[in-house]
Amino acid sequence: MNALEIRNVSVSFDGAEVTHDVSFDVPASSVVALVGESGSGKSVTALSLLGLTGASVTGEAHLADGTELISASPQLLRSVRGKRIGMIFQESMGAFDPMYTIGYHVREAMRAHGTEASVAEVLKKAGLKDPERIAGSYPHQLSGGQLQRAMIALATVHSPEVLIADEPTTALDVTVQAGILDLLRNIAQERAVLLITHDMGVVADVATHVVVMKDGRVVETAGVRDLFENPQHPYTRTLLESVPRIANRAVDEQGAGEAVAARVEHARVEHGSTVALDDVSLTIPAHTIVGLVGESGSGKSTIANVLTGAQKLASGTAEVAGTAVVPGISRQQRKLRSRVGVVFQDPAGSLNPRRTIGAQIAQPFELHTRLSRRDIARKVDELLDDVQLPAEFARRFPRELSGGQKQRVAIARALALEPDLLIADEPTSALDVSVQTGILDLLAELHEKRQFASLFISHDLAVISQVASRVVVLRDGHVVEEGETGRVLGSPDSDYTRALIEAAPVPDPVEQELRRKKSRGNL
Repeated sequence: MNALEIRNVSVSFDGAEVTHDVSFDVPASSVVALVGESGSGKSVTALSLLGLTGASVTGEAHLADGTELISASPQLLRSVRGKRIGMIFQESMGAFDPMYTIGYHVREAMRAHGTEASVAEVLKKAGLKDPERIAGSYPHQLSGGQLQRAMIALATVHSPEVLIADEPTTALDVTVQAGILDLLRNIAQERAVLLITHDMGVVADVATHVVVMKDGRVVETAGVRDLFENPQHPYTRTLLESVPRIANRAVDEQGAGEAVAARVEHARVEHGSTVALDDVSLTIPAHTIVGLVGESGSGKSTIANVLTGAQKLASGTAEVAGTAVVPGISRQQRKLRSRVGVVFQDPAGSLNPRRTIGAQIAQPFELHTRLSRRDIARKVDELLDDVQLPAEFARRFPRELSGGQKQRVAIARALALEPDLLIADEPTSALDVSVQTGILDLLAELHEKRQFASLFISHDLAVISQVASRVVVLRDGHVVEEGETGRVLGSPDSDYTRALIEAAPVPDPVEQELRRKKSRGNL
C-alpha cells in the first residue's frame, strides 16, 4: 500500500514551469529518497504537496485514503499539515522561535491538532536524553543534533502518515548524522518517510527506494540496491561516480628535512573561560596538502584564524614562511598576510555582490603591489583561465554565477599573489557532489602547477582522502592523531578517528547494511 501517490505534478512560478509532470509513489513503512542537485526541483515538489510554494501547481497527489492534496482547499491543507504530513527542515535553528523554550513549541504543536501527550515523552521518543532539561531549554542552548531531534519530535507528535525530511542532516557532523539517520530508520517502521537529499551516502544508508530528479523531471526510479548496482540513466551514473569515497591510497610523505610553509607550536586559544585550542602543534611542509578534520567546535577554523593573524594566541607560536604570525596591522604583518590565501566555505558570502568579478580578483594586486591597471587586468585574465572560467566573467557580478563558479572565483582571488600557503576552509561542503568533484580536481591541478602548501579543512573524510597527503585529526581543541593520510584513514590509532570513519556513510547500500549489523554485534 502506498502512503502517498504523486501523479504528473508540475509547479510554475510566474508562468515559468520549474517541475514537469513529476510522478512517484511513497510506500507505507518505507524511506523514499528524492535526490538531485540544487535546482532540480526536489524541495519545490515536496512543498507543493502542502501548498507552501506560493506557485501554480497542477497534477494530483493522494494520501492512502484518497485525500487529494494539490486541489485541496486551504482549510483542508491546514488540517493535513503537521497532523497527517509532518515536515523536517534543513535549518533546525530557523524552525524555532528563539524567544520560547522547546517545551513551549511542543505544547503548541500538540494544541494545534488537539493531541494530548507528555512533552517529556515526545522528546524522549525522538532520542533526546534528559527530556525535562531539553523541554526547559531555549533553542540557542542546544547543539545542532539536539535541535534536529527536537524538530523531529515536533514533526512526529501527531503520528503523521508521511514524514517529509528536507536535507535533515546536511549541517550535522558525521557522528551526529549517524544518530539522526538511525532515528529516521526507526520512524519508517511506523510511517512513510520522503527524504530529500543530495548525499548518496545517506541514501545508501537509510533509503529503501530512490527517485532521481534533474532539471525538474524524474529521470529514474528504482529500489535502492538496484539503483546503486545498475543505474540506468546517464545522470544517475554521473551522480554515483562523483561521490568521493575514503581511499586508503599510498602517498609519499615529505622528508624530515623538507622546507616548512607554516607551523603552529603549543598553541593555546581561550575565549573567556572556554579553551578552543590546548597545546596544539602541527606542521605544514612546503608543497604539501595537509588535511585538518574534526567535528564542529573541534578547533579547525580557530587554527586557520591563528595562521592568518585573525586570532590571538594565549600561548604558543605560529609562523608562515619563517615569519611569526601575530595579530596587528604592521607593515611586516600585512606583507605576511599576502603570503596566505584563504578560500571560505560559502562562495556567495565571500564575494561582494556589488563589485564585478574582475574587480574582486584584482583587489589583492591593488592592495599589495604597484602593478599598472593594464598589468592587473592581464593578471585577472590569467587567473580566470587558471580556474577554467572565460575572461568575459571579469565583467559579471556574483549573482550571475553558479555556486561552483563563485568558488572558482574565490580560488582565483586567493591564489592571486602566489601565496606560500592556501587555507581552504570547507571549500566544497556547500556544493553539489558533481560540482564538488570539479572543484577538487581544480585544486589538485593548481597545486601541481603552482606547488603551494595547503591546509585543507573539512569534516568529510572522503574528501580529505582525495586531496591530502597528510591528515591531522582534532577533537575538543586537541590533536588526537596525525600522519600520512592512507595510514591514518586505513589503520587509525585513535578510537575517535575510527568512530569518525565508521560514522561516515558510504555510497553502497550493501556495505551500509553490513556496517549496521556489525555495530549491533550481529556479525
